[in-house]
Amino acid sequence: MKVKSSNISVSLDRIDKNIIRQLQANGRVQNNDLAKHVGLSPSSCLRRVKILEEANIIQSYTTLVDPQKVGLQLILFSRIWLIGQDAETIDLFIEAMKELPQVMECYIILGECDAMLKVVVPDLESYRKFQSGHLTKKNGITSVKTDLPSQIIKQSYQLPL
Repeated sequence: MKVKSSNISVSLDRIDKNIIRQLQANGRVQNNDLAKHVGLSPSSCLRRVKILEEANIIQSYTTLVDPQKVGLQLILFSRIWLIGQDAETIDLFIEAMKELPQVMECYIILGECDAMLKVVVPDLESYRKFQSGHLTKKNGITSVKTDLPSQIIKQSYQLPL
């Protein structure tokens, strides 16, 4: 598969995909261990990782934190209807959502609603305050419907390569 990003053209082969799979499973893996796992010398492996980073295929490294263990007990999904479909309204909404740390994910949707948010808060009262303070007309929103999942069955951040 050929990928062009940041003026760098990269053809992903099975080794590149294997590197990505390994880093998705453990972003802290040492280069020597990664190299052994994918069958490369450490220098060749590091060079490939750098190319994947420069091409923005590997965008960042992060730490996954259990939200409940840090006091964020509720995950909610909010379906959003915007005031209008014009570029100005959509841009206003997008910029506002980017600034809110409670918004873990934000998608513009083609379908019944205009956008979908994944929101994380300590409790229902915190969400009520969040909704009344931020999911309002000042941010281009006309209506909000919120869903509360009863059970998380699967959460994955690893792309199926």
